[in-house]
Amino acid sequence: MHPIRNWITLLCCLAAATPFSAAQTRKPGLWEMTSTMTWQQSPFPAGMANPMAAGGPRTTQVCLTQEQIDKYGAITQPSHGCQITNIVRKTNSMTADIVCTGHMSGKGSMESSWSDDEHATGKVHFVGSMSMGQDSKPIEWTAESSSVYKGADCGSVKPIPTQDK
Repeated sequence: MHPIRNWITLLCCLAAATPFSAAQTRKPGLWEMTSTMTWQQSPFPAGMANPMAAGGPRTTQVCLTQEQIDKYGAITQPSHGCQITNIVRKTNSMTADIVCTGHMSGKGSMESSWSDDEHATGKVHFVGSMSMGQDSKPIEWTAESSSVYKGADCGSVKPIPTQDK
């Protein structure tokens, strides 16, 4: 289940990082993001602990590079089978659609807003299905996040490699 948790965390990072695509004073560097995931429809049987929702809010550090800002406006990793489409940028917010195929397939919406160049909030809502062995289970989840700029030096946090689509 860890790859799925990492995939969902990446989408949360995407929601928190996308504000940099339209901000006039984008800041590459280390960002700390706190996200909370809520399942409206979990693929796991009733009574079974959901390993992807355990533990409440999750805080991660993300290294955003200038290349990622220039190329995508956000942290993306196309190898996870998701594409971002219909990006609408405004002065202090953005929205986009997410389409995913593979182990977790479906569609989602993403929105982000920022009050300044060091704070951002984001939300991803996703509806689709998840492969669970031979079966496919319906899923629906929402992840809300907030991120704070920590500094220009990412330290030991490595950026997700930029890939051509």
